[in-house]
Amino acid sequence: MSTFSRRSFITGSVALAGATVLPRYAQAADFTFKLGSDTPASHPCNVRAGEAAARIKTATGGAVEIQLFPNNQLGAGPDMLNQLRSGALDIFIYSTQLVAPLVPNCALPGVGFAFKDTATALKAMDGELGVYLRKQIEKSGIMTMPKMWTSGYRQVTASTKPIQTPDDFSGFKIRVPASPMWVSLFKGFGASPTAINFAELYTALQTKVVDGQENPLVILETNRFYEVQQYCSMTNHMWDGYWVLANRKSFARMPEKFQTIVQTEFDKSAIDQRADMAAEAQRLRTVLAGKGLKFNDVDNAPFREKLKKAGYYEEWKTKFGPEAWGILEQYTGSLS
Repeated sequence: MSTFSRRSFITGSVALAGATVLPRYAQAADFTFKLGSDTPASHPCNVRAGEAAARIKTATGGAVEIQLFPNNQLGAGPDMLNQLRSGALDIFIYSTQLVAPLVPNCALPGVGFAFKDTATALKAMDGELGVYLRKQIEKSGIMTMPKMWTSGYRQVTASTKPIQTPDDFSGFKIRVPASPMWVSLFKGFGASPTAINFAELYTALQTKVVDGQENPLVILETNRFYEVQQYCSMTNHMWDGYWVLANRKSFARMPEKFQTIVQTEFDKSAIDQRADMAAEAQRLRTVLAGKGLKFNDVDNAPFREKLKKAGYYEEWKTKFGPEAWGILEQYTGSLS
């Protein structure tokens, strides 16, 4: 299992300046695909995608070339999703939660306090839940590689107090994305969720417009939220992953043997990226603690029970439908 550090991130990003300057072959590629992402070049998604692109070019004898455009170079995430659907973009790495506006049931893996750990979430996404969601995505004219890549869990930070029990959320002013799932999750605890543009979040925390926010640890580091937050509670309240999406028509232009190579190599990189993210989570906790952020671990059981009593799970069971909810509960146990 491979690990990485900030140095290896930088090394990877230099190498992938990228995936577009791969070893030259005598003839131009028969199939050239553009791959977009909304994460920085140094993110494991892009480093591992660059490696997959290099292996694909080698395995196809130069017939398939994938050009990588990280960090929103081709537009914001929703724009790239539209480009993917139209065929202007061939491959796109994107959060399952952000695909939900197009395919609502893609929000299913993010149900609050559903999975007990990342291993369980990935088992679900490699199993029946992933199969079900990929079929839903295919109805929109796009497809996915078989294995999902991981983003990990979101955690709660605060300037006022650590969140240790569900009652600590009572009256707590927390910034959330403008999403019904996030709003209903924190309302279920008696918190006051407030939708604030991410670009304005640092200032909102600094000026105490809100008491806290929730995001993966990598966001706390890259956006320096530790400067305006004192506590980080490891709530693991919402899990997220990345789909490697592809335009179905673009993909189908390749011979079947090349399609198999592309899927195989992206799935190899999915396994590597998962290991990267697990190592990064440990590194980030150490780094952020060194910057003064105070960490506490949380027992998830009382939080799940509180949401159950608040009707949160019944609400989302109704919205997702009994088939999707039943598949989810195969991996989470009974929620509602």
